[in-house]
Amino acid sequence: QVQLVESGGGLVQAGGSLRLSCAGSGSIFSIYGMAWYRQAPGKQRELVAGISTGGTTNYADSVKGRFTISRDNAKNTMYLQMNSLKPEDTAVYYCNTRSSRFPWGQGTQVTVSS
Repeated sequence: QVQLVESGGGLVQAGGSLRLSCAGSGSIFSIYGMAWYRQAPGKQRELVAGISTGGTTNYADSVKGRFTISRDNAKNTMYLQMNSLKPEDTAVYYCNTRSSRFPWGQGTQVTVSS
């Protein structure tokens, strides 16, 4: 069974940066379009950024120009570089395929203080 493990979260001041990593078992990153999601307290999980198998990326309007998604198929790892962080970016961040095909991992907490 595919396992997804997110890491790299933490506490950062507004305007700061973090880089999240998503490690997956097998060669899922070369097979599936992947995405980062986030869930803030009391809110539904939302898609933050996606990357196709061909490398095409898309972003939620709220993070466009600040976040960058990338993927290293050889390392079975996906990244989310987050710059100019805002308090409203505070959430638990998850990775999965674009269709949420696999069981959700534990996520990684990102907290942005004002």
